Amino acid sequence: MTRLDPYRFAGRTAVLTGAASGIGEQLAYGLAQRGSHLVLVDVDAARLDPVASRIRGAHPGLDVRTIVADLADRPTVEALATRIRAEHPSIGLLVNNAGIALGGRFDQVSMEQFEQVLNVNFRAPLLLTHALLPSLDAGGHLVNVSSLFGLIAPPGQSAYCASKFALRGLSESLRGELFENGIGVTTVHPGGIRTRIAESALIGTGVPESDVAPTRKLFASLLSYPADKAAEQILRAVARRKARLLIAANAKGPDLFARLAPVITANVLRSLTAATVKAAARQKVGAGR
Repeated sequence: MTRLDPYRFAGRTAVLTGAASGIGEQLAYGLAQRGSHLVLVDVDAARLDPVASRIRGAHPGLDVRTIVADLADRPTVEALATRIRAEHPSIGLLVNNAGIALGGRFDQVSMEQFEQVLNVNFRAPLLLTHALLPSLDAGGHLVNVSSLFGLIAPPGQSAYCASKFALRGLSESLRGELFENGIGVTTVHPGGIRTRIAESALIGTGVPESDVAPTRKLFASLLSYPADKAAEQILRAVARRKARLLIAANAKGPDLFARLAPVITANVLRSLTAATVKAAARQKVGAGR
């Protein structure tokens, strides 16, 4: 076998984490349009339920189930996997999309915060993939949503980068292992996608309060690529069994630069981060006048 057949969505069950907003919400709609039954997972019940209701209304023939779960908690993730295996012994697609961010230098974040990011962004996909792998049927597919910060590592994002680099490494290794079983793996590296990640990001306990609001606002302003377009690209990549997907020019450019000139890239990232912090400080001062 030299290549996998195109992925078939219709009539198969897709498990999707982080389904209540952003890319996850748009993936849920796109999967439903393609005829997939859905298991939608998120920690935010208030946002998850309306997503499921809209899908049920538009696609009454599909089985759409929701599970509210905190993926930072290991026993919860293990119970989630056990429930999914029991209710869906055969699944076609697993999309590990849920993620959280943490802003602040390494010395400004607590180890509890750092571990929370690792738990949601890496341990949860690790545990779910390991537990649900026996349920992935022949011709199934795995999607792990990493990040641009799984390719480059700017200052102030040590926890997020560590988790996304780890997820990238796991995904690339699994792709080689699962190919002979007829299971594809796609690693996704989105750039600045318009989601709620900026407003929901954790802030290091040691970050000065005066830096929080302007930095969060500046971060949010970089998230401009529409989530629905990102989701559509992911689903097309799944159908084609694409191994690696970079979304948006602000992911493709830095990735190429980092591969061609890794040391220079690190220096540029350091300079840009410093300039960004200064710009945020100036905005704060200007707003206070």
